[in-house]
Amino acid sequence: MASRMVRSLPLNPLRFRCRSLNSTASSDAAAAAAAVSPLNFVEKLSPAAPAAAKTIDLDNTERLFAGLPTTKLLRSSAILHAVAVEPTVDVGSWVMRSRLMDVAPVRGAVLRVVKHTFFEHFCAGEDAEEAVRTVGKLNRTGLRGMLDYAPEDAEDNEACDRNTAEFLRTVESARSLPPSSVSFIVVKITAICPIDLLGRVSDLLRWQCKDPSFQLPWKRDSFPIFSASSPLYHTPRQPEHLTPQEERDLLLAHQRLQTLCQKCQEANIPLCVDAESTAVQPGIDYFTYAAVITHNKHEPFVYGTMQAYRKDARERLLLASEEAEKRGVVMGIKLVRGAYMPSERKLADSLGQESPIHNTIQDTHDCYNECASFMLEKITSRSGAVVLATHNVKSGKLAAAKARDLGIGNQKLEFAQLYGMAESFSFGLRNAGFQVSKYMPFGNVDMVIPYLLRRAEENRGMLSASTLDRQLMRKELWRRLKAATL
Repeated sequence: MASRMVRSLPLNPLRFRCRSLNSTASSDAAAAAAAVSPLNFVEKLSPAAPAAAKTIDLDNTERLFAGLPTTKLLRSSAILHAVAVEPTVDVGSWVMRSRLMDVAPVRGAVLRVVKHTFFEHFCAGEDAEEAVRTVGKLNRTGLRGMLDYAPEDAEDNEACDRNTAEFLRTVESARSLPPSSVSFIVVKITAICPIDLLGRVSDLLRWQCKDPSFQLPWKRDSFPIFSASSPLYHTPRQPEHLTPQEERDLLLAHQRLQTLCQKCQEANIPLCVDAESTAVQPGIDYFTYAAVITHNKHEPFVYGTMQAYRKDARERLLLASEEAEKRGVVMGIKLVRGAYMPSERKLADSLGQESPIHNTIQDTHDCYNECASFMLEKITSRSGAVVLATHNVKSGKLAAAKARDLGIGNQKLEFAQLYGMAESFSFGLRNAGFQVSKYMPFGNVDMVIPYLLRRAEENRGMLSASTLDRQLMRKELWRRLKAATL
């Protein structure tokens, strides 16, 4: 395959070269590229993967779904087909967002239907104990679990304290499982810091980016948060400084995160901080990188999340990685494509601004592959770790081939997919010898409705994210039916 052209990105005065995972290069060319600058994404793929490398086989459905009983396969297939019917998604989404949900009998009926269909398919349970049991079942199929207590947008300290207690309970429950069954505890900063305060912090950080002389006396040691192309339009004018009460509340949020980090370290389970919308992402990155400085001195323990559908993802990943190396800490990144595209574009349009999301899906794919390649290179230099969270088979296969080519083991590389999605791909990666996790949200049905609505949008349409799974599940069900009737 032909090499990609060198792309200069608008990170002034920094420039870096990007070549995607599907580039090829001779060893001499790779060595020359490596010498250009430490600010370059460097591709070192050899022309072909070693003969000993296993391939990701998605054709043998009998082997792929060997661990799934027919009843489970039927149920999963039926739900994914239902979600692919666009009128079903449209009506369901409208109902769950409408005032009908304020009518108690209607709400009760809707939540019962949701619980026994989409909730059970996409979520791990209603509490930590149930979620841990689900992880145990999953682990018997050779996959691991990323446990995510799913509240978002806590309004006050009382709600944040309740959420923190549940996160700590999750860690304690996970300790009952065999070692390594749980790959990560996942936390959303919006669950442990009041959403309005996190928005205020993000506004102040954005304004300081616009005006470096603007002082933030409460600001802790952290990494660079913005690149030259990061969106700052959320903060059109100088915000008011935090009040003394807000500063106290911010300290409480830091303490909650610190307590959770300590609990996870005691249990030897890494902590992954989720990414959210651009309105509050600066505050999330600020919390994340402050924790990284404290806890990642020798091994990647606290992981941040980078959304490749953002136009500034490459530059922000580069800046964070450079800063980690300067400080002698190990950067752990969960790389995702992103899940807030409609709301981000709507907000930007309402403010008369360009969307922070890539203009085309191919631009997002290219960005994801380039960031994945960069992080795999970091692993070879022992200065990074990555969770490649993707449902895109092409991206996954390219990353897997490069990991094999570079001799990367499972210690600092994990693939991940959402629970209830991309099952065939997860099992294919597992069969090829990679470590694979499923992202497993849990909480009461009311709490996870925002998450379920995002999954419904992802899977709607016959060419949706679940297309491959639906095809392969039908193939396997047909194979099992024929085998049973012979």
